[in-house]
Amino acid sequence: MILPSQPPPHSPKQVKNVLGSPLEPCCFAPMTGYFRDGYCRTDATDAGRHLVCVQVTAEFLAFSSAVGNDLSTPRPEFDFPGLKPSDRWCLCALRWKEAFEAGCAPTPILEASHERLLDFIPLHALESHVLPPGS
Repeated sequence: MILPSQPPPHSPKQVKNVLGSPLEPCCFAPMTGYFRDGYCRTDATDAGRHLVCVQVTAEFLAFSSAVGNDLSTPRPEFDFPGLKPSDRWCLCALRWKEAFEAGCAPTPILEASHERLLDFIPLHALESHVLPPGS
């Protein structure tokens, strides 16, 4: 896990989400985002493109660990507490797509997912995994 050396180039209010409105925060506890500011923002140094805000599930965490990205184990050296089911997290675009294709994609939070995510994943695929209101 490599953290960026500079602050993001744009404030969250200048960035749009996949729905075309201002990007909302994903999560502050645990603190998420490539810039660890709670938002799914990116820049050219973010090789993983941490663009999709998700609510993780046990099934997804097991899948991610099985494909080499253990998100459950705390990593204090990176100030990472480890994720548990129902936590929100800014996930790499292609990891979400990989989980989607494997049938275990976590729920995307569209209002907090960066508009550039649509360069990798069509909106209809994301919308197919959104929980109905009240769920």
